[in-house]
Amino acid sequence: MTLVLDALPGLPEVRPGDDLGALLRGRLELGPGDVLAVAHKIVSKAEGRVRALADVEPGERARALAAEHDRDPRHVQAILDETAELLRADRGRLICRTRHGFVCANAGVDRSNTGDADLVLLPERPDASAAALRDALGVGAVVITDSWGRPWRQGQVEVAIGCAGLAPLVDLRTRPDRGGRALAATIIAVADEVAAAADLVRGKASGEPAVRVQGLANFVIEGTQVGAAALIRPPEDDLFR
Repeated sequence: MTLVLDALPGLPEVRPGDDLGALLRGRLELGPGDVLAVAHKIVSKAEGRVRALADVEPGERARALAAEHDRDPRHVQAILDETAELLRADRGRLICRTRHGFVCANAGVDRSNTGDADLVLLPERPDASAAALRDALGVGAVVITDSWGRPWRQGQVEVAIGCAGLAPLVDLRTRPDRGGRALAATIIAVADEVAAAADLVRGKASGEPAVRVQGLANFVIEGTQVGAAALIRPPEDDLFR
């Protein structure tokens, strides 16, 4: 298998209400077998998932956390508004479980590369956002990505928070390894691997938030009923809380 990854060039600053499909269309030839990896910020901006700090009124809990962790209380309140459960607060970092079920820093509320907005939030329904963009562009699949840290590992890696048209997981359990032994635990997070690979061909400040990935036809699937939500580990399988 050979993968070819190309960043789509020349995308302008995305603003609420923009037609993201129209902005992406024509910047690079896209076909029905292609996978498009898209940084979530342009999806969120187009969908109006942005907040101005001036419009945020911090509550008592936000003020207390902000004072304890040297944070802007308005930013903390915006994080709490996106949080279903605050798992840990330590050294200025808030580890949250979002309403989507994601566990990540600051509930995905970001202040970097936000353009005209003070804060960019995660899309409300990232799998649905991926499906709509897939239909608009006529590509095989769309993966919406975000940068996350990982427990017990240094550095951040791009992961899939939305997916349509791509098998997010490939279950290899019961298949034989090279020695003929049945695999017992191997499930490949294909969508996350696509997200991480796409991040290698674009810069964080390059203005290239979308990457075409070719060579993944074996993982492109019909329909959009299986999305990145399948990547969320169920609480009953969580050994670390």
